[in-house]
Amino acid sequence: MSKTQIVLATRNKKKLKELQEILGEEFEILTLDSFPNSPEVIEDGKTFAANALKKATEIFQHTKITAIADDSGLEVDALNGEPGVYSARFSGENATDEENNALLLKKLEGIPETERTARFRCCIAVVGEKVKETFEGSVEGTILLAPFGKNGFGYDPLFFVKTHTSTFAQIPPKIKNQISHRGNALRELFLSLEKIKELI
Repeated sequence: MSKTQIVLATRNKKKLKELQEILGEEFEILTLDSFPNSPEVIEDGKTFAANALKKATEIFQHTKITAIADDSGLEVDALNGEPGVYSARFSGENATDEENNALLLKKLEGIPETERTARFRCCIAVVGEKVKETFEGSVEGTILLAPFGKNGFGYDPLFFVKTHTSTFAQIPPKIKNQISHRGNALRELFLSLEKIKELI
């Protein structure tokens, strides 16, 4: 019996492994590595959902195979939701994690820890011939005054989770995946998997 194909709109091997574990063996998950002429999707949406839907839609239109895409980032309440959809390029195009973290700390100078509430948010989109769905997940935390921890990436060293009394960069990856915004969005996708299977 042939497997149902899905295209994951990324070249990230970690995302591929994570999604394969969620969807199971009946799906053959391809990445953009299988489609070298895939378009470079410009993420110019004003929300995570808009960017995820745009990526999934363009990759579906190019491959004619049901596509899954995600977009995620950090929202800081004291900065009116910044950096939001600009999280990866907060301090400019091709910015490093260190540069983005430094800018975030600079913008939060003088703001007490009690007012540095924030959340990581993720949206996953599934787009195909008969399906167009989004699934969202988030996790609440606060931004510390300095980075702590060596795991993770991005803003993880600054993002403190009270329930685990650690930053995302101090929490073991397996535990982080259980509570993270992306893990929560993937679980929402999993809960709707039976319905989606019928539409692929």
